[in-house]
Amino acid sequence: AQEADEAAMALGRQLFTEAAQPPCALCHTLADAGASGEIGPSLDQLKPDLVRVRNAVTNGIGVMPAYEGQLTPEQIE
Repeated sequence: AQEADEAAMALGRQLFTEAAQPPCALCHTLADAGASGEIGPSLDQLKPDLVRVRNAVTNGIGVMPAYEGQLTPEQIE
């Protein structure tokens, strides 16, 4: 189970910093991903719950683009 969690975290970091276009790290600060973007809110400070993250990533929010259609449902999870 720990290996699966570590693999999921690695995939999440890769999506956050590279795979999503534009990458989340371009705008957001998230220490776990080594990201220090200053355009969008700091996710370390905001600490959004899973439902909020899933909704924002899927549908976009404000100037943040929607990633539905670019990322698979599994990647969004």
